[in-house]
Amino acid sequence: MTDSLDHRLRGAWTPEGADAAHLTDRELRWLSRRIGDLTPSDPVAPDSAIAVPPSGLPGEARARLAEVVGPRHVLDEPRDRLERSGGLSYLDLLRRRNPASGMPVPDAVVLPADPDQVQRVLEVCVAHDVGVVPFGGGTSVVGGVTALKGDKDSVVVLDLERLNRLVSVDPVSHIAVLQAGVRAPDAERMLSAHGFTLGHVPQSYERATIGGFAATRSAGQASSGYGRFEDMVSGVRLATPRGEWRLGVAPASAAGPDLRHLAIGSEGALGVITEVAVRVRPVPETEHYEAFAVDGWERGCGLVRQLAQRGLLADITRLSDVDETRVSLHLAGSWKTGVLRRYLGVRGVGEPCLLVLGWHGESAKRRKDAMRLLRSGGAVWLSPAPAHAWLRGRFGGPRQRDALLDAGVCVETLETATHWSKIGTLYDRVRTALRGELGDPLIMCHVSHAYETGASLYFTVLTPRSTRDPVGQWQRAKTAACEAISDDRVGTISHHHAVGVDHAPYLEAEIGQLGGEVLAAAKRAVDPTGILNPGKLIR
Repeated sequence: MTDSLDHRLRGAWTPEGADAAHLTDRELRWLSRRIGDLTPSDPVAPDSAIAVPPSGLPGEARARLAEVVGPRHVLDEPRDRLERSGGLSYLDLLRRRNPASGMPVPDAVVLPADPDQVQRVLEVCVAHDVGVVPFGGGTSVVGGVTALKGDKDSVVVLDLERLNRLVSVDPVSHIAVLQAGVRAPDAERMLSAHGFTLGHVPQSYERATIGGFAATRSAGQASSGYGRFEDMVSGVRLATPRGEWRLGVAPASAAGPDLRHLAIGSEGALGVITEVAVRVRPVPETEHYEAFAVDGWERGCGLVRQLAQRGLLADITRLSDVDETRVSLHLAGSWKTGVLRRYLGVRGVGEPCLLVLGWHGESAKRRKDAMRLLRSGGAVWLSPAPAHAWLRGRFGGPRQRDALLDAGVCVETLETATHWSKIGTLYDRVRTALRGELGDPLIMCHVSHAYETGASLYFTVLTPRSTRDPVGQWQRAKTAACEAISDDRVGTISHHHAVGVDHAPYLEAEIGQLGGEVLAAAKRAVDPTGILNPGKLIR
């Protein structure tokens, strides 16, 4: 495997992640002053401290799976099973640090080599009534890859890491076909050899896979320019318990409802995505990044709305609220920060919100018009430096979370989206709900995806971790936030993290009872015995 077990279980994304996650004494002192006293804890040594139950996979099922993928690719050792026992949410990482947590562990891990083997694995699992959890990069933060059994006696994780090929590139149509297990950096490397890019760079980029992007309706930091992942998908190939299913033959079609969207966002509950045909674009010749300060969150959101509605969004458009901006300036900690504050005060920016813009390719005219709009709205141009600082650290969050956990911090994120007219209401509701459960946490928020009609809100929460009930502490806070989002349908329960286990209780409030019945009917059609990803998306 490419990652060591200790790093996979702690959450660090690469072997270098431990160094990247280091927090200085100054940073820890500042954090303690802001959120309260912390109780540091040492990480558990996972391979020696967490008890893994014996595999419950029937011997005949194991033998048949070995016939399909080869004996070396059916893994039932505790270490292999533990490595793929869940995702990377705060609660996932917390449970891995607690040997008595009762974390669900699969009975085996199966690694098929190609789409045909995936299909045959599902046929074996149907015959033996074994649950199947599709697994890509393991980056879910909503319980999407938790090894739940549902009503099955055993469950296997179907790890797609061997489906790692670029199948084809159509340079005329700008379409590439990638196998589902290709990780995002490998996809970019392979596509760049043909002069193309996917342009999809979420924070999970280093580990997440093409199949995972499609299964969760992923959005990336450059979605304002390149589109969300579902906008890129022109076709999908799935393995289902009823047989293989291929969708997508033309750039547009009126042949009934677009059934690709039953696959995109299906989270492994309606089939295992094995190949994805995606729209690609030529690698941009230039990239330009810059930053602005806007006085106040409301004004900042108003400017981003105007950019979106006038077609002037940069490929990357990210607005931080006052608290997130303040933290960034505190942690910068140099004399230049004080100079910047004084300069912004002179320019009338008393509550700075940082706006980062990134322009890819030929965008001079659009940028010129955007600059005129921003200046008229009171935005103060800073320099490229804050934008480049954000670029350098944009994958640091998952790594830094390990260091925060070691320090005794409850640190987690949640995200949503709504229409522009409701942005202020949703922002206030979520913050009020979190404070109602956590007291005086540090709550940071940013807009990372903007549309003509609305935008996403991405919250990061830090508070001292409870020593008595750390799991319940966050569960109660997340429940309060989800209820605030779902009440009166003021926002979506998930803009890009998907549904998984965590958001399933709130899905019906968004899609209605009839919508739930439609999903359940689709599930019965493709998976009549319910082996696919038990407990996820469809209750």
